[in-house]
Amino acid sequence: MKPFALILGLALLALPAAASEQRSLNANWLFIKEDVPAASQVDFHANSWQPVNLPHTFNAGDANQGGDKSRGEPEGVYYRGPAWYRHQLTLTPEAGKHYVLQFDGAALTTDVYVNGENVGHHEGGYARFRFDITQALKAGDNLIAVRVDNSRVPQIAPLTGDFNIFGGLYRNVSLITTGGVHIDLMDHGGPGVYVTTKAISTAKADISARVLLRNETAKAAKVQVRIRIVDADGKTVATATTARTLAPASRETVEQALKVNRPRLWAGRKDPYLYTVVVDAGDDSVTVPLGIRTVTVTRDKGFLLNGQPYAVYGANMQQPVRKGRGTAVSDADIDEDMTLMNEMGVTALRLAHMQHPQRVYDDADRMGILITTEAPLVDEISAGQAFQDNAVQQMRELIAQNYNHPSVALWGLGNEIRHLEPDPNPVLAALQSTAKEMDPSRLTVYAHCCLADDDAVANHSDVTSYNRYFGWYGNSFADMGKWADELHAKYPDRIFGVSEYGAGASILHQEDPPKAVIPQAYWHPEQYQALYHEANWNILKSRPYLWSNFIWVAIDFPSFRRNEGDRPAINDKGLITEDRKTKKDAYYWYQANWAEKRMIHITSPRDTNKRVRHVTVKVYSNMDEVRLSLNGQPLGAKPVTDHIATWDIDLRDGENVVEAFAGKDLHDRVTWTYAGAQ
Repeated sequence: MKPFALILGLALLALPAAASEQRSLNANWLFIKEDVPAASQVDFHANSWQPVNLPHTFNAGDANQGGDKSRGEPEGVYYRGPAWYRHQLTLTPEAGKHYVLQFDGAALTTDVYVNGENVGHHEGGYARFRFDITQALKAGDNLIAVRVDNSRVPQIAPLTGDFNIFGGLYRNVSLITTGGVHIDLMDHGGPGVYVTTKAISTAKADISARVLLRNETAKAAKVQVRIRIVDADGKTVATATTARTLAPASRETVEQALKVNRPRLWAGRKDPYLYTVVVDAGDDSVTVPLGIRTVTVTRDKGFLLNGQPYAVYGANMQQPVRKGRGTAVSDADIDEDMTLMNEMGVTALRLAHMQHPQRVYDDADRMGILITTEAPLVDEISAGQAFQDNAVQQMRELIAQNYNHPSVALWGLGNEIRHLEPDPNPVLAALQSTAKEMDPSRLTVYAHCCLADDDAVANHSDVTSYNRYFGWYGNSFADMGKWADELHAKYPDRIFGVSEYGAGASILHQEDPPKAVIPQAYWHPEQYQALYHEANWNILKSRPYLWSNFIWVAIDFPSFRRNEGDRPAINDKGLITEDRKTKKDAYYWYQANWAEKRMIHITSPRDTNKRVRHVTVKVYSNMDEVRLSLNGQPLGAKPVTDHIATWDIDLRDGENVVEAFAGKDLHDRVTWTYAGAQ
């Protein structure tokens, strides 16, 4: 197989800044968690409904309710069904204007009514979608009624998964007002502007900007399209202008070529440099950032960024969820999660198993974190054309809405299809074809598990990744390396990586040293997770033919399927607890390996009541040596080998203070108590 070379000059959507205006509709909604068919009608009275603001999910309260095995409930039960939202919009429509409702995310099916008229239906829970409501509006008060339903529907992906499908209007809702001639808003929820780098040298970058235009008037319209590329200092570095006459009620595409001299590349964490592209089309305007970069993936050297080897490692992130609020998260919540990953030192994130909020991609662009992002095809499929059509629709939305993010490196076709009946291959083939049609510049990837390594389902994407849990779900830590080497030897032309590896851990469970763990049981000691990651990362980092390695998972998250660890309905494989208050030891292990910022961490800080006098102190650090003291007495310095330094010590009866030091200013401290022989 030949190396894949991708040349990507990419732009991030920003809403029109001139004739188009955006108005938030997040405030003052009424909500009820039941099906009320008459709720779409203007004369229906909803006075008894619950007042809410958006974003809002009706699963915020039951997402963490698990089943009770003693009652024969292996899984939790959370509400999956219909609910209604109503909002009063006061507006005086202007002649010649068009009004578009934008939903950034609503699960899983959505029906929208304006003044009793059905203006649109959407299937899929994770993408932005828009409906033109111009014809349904009147002067004065306008009723917006929305029916959402997160029930399982045979033709809508995902059918299932190791996560909850939160229902509701759980992302922002807004009203966009635009003129009759404007940059198209109806391209699968995308920006209507697509910027691609065609060629790069040290002297110049050749840029192509594709702009989708729409004339919604009854007359022909002359439009001048002007594109400017502006550097980070505000200097215009390239311009292009073209004129076009649009036929009445038409949609046309304008493509323009531009050249950036001596381009500064988007270089991942080292230098995530962004230009700004300003597109003016008549009275409409869209401003987007532009990142210029190249990506190459080879079978032996793995991932190359701008022609240089670039290690792709990081964690999986489920879509952002907060306890008590579910998926109704804020930008600040997302920023916190992304900052936690950035401080750990990730170079990449895999966004599982669906499209994430735009803020995630924005932050990744700014931080220089590469992204793989995937369609919500998980575990199983349904027979029939309707399911395939829906999967393709959601792939189109994913690509249209995220095409321009420089952080997005690969499109994911799906995750862990476990059954061959009905045959999943036509669906995967359709997704691959769709991705290549819409974006030939990027590679595709599929996360494979639970069928033979060489099963046909793993062969549709350009590159493959595998979900492997050696040392957690059976086998031993060492089997990860054995498996990877054997697969590489058997298929030397196959480009593959590891899309998931991980182990559960509860900060309430402390056992040092830990015994073997039964994953489905109620004992998940934090120390075992740390040992798992120490062993697996040392194996994976030594195999350059792996194009990527992703931990499962960044942060603990709700999953109705789970009934293990310290409580049901939680996947505890995260490196950080669900409330974001505690970083587990394994987080610091990766920070020691990946982060540039100097750090030091004594492991097992929560194992405060020691059961034996003689213990091993283990310190994670990215320094050359660490000094230790016990109860104020220096114990000397130890070299840090593979980011670990250890001491064997004897505790005194009662309280013991252990302190670690590195350099002039790094310090960590734990307090352990030994109560004597038990």
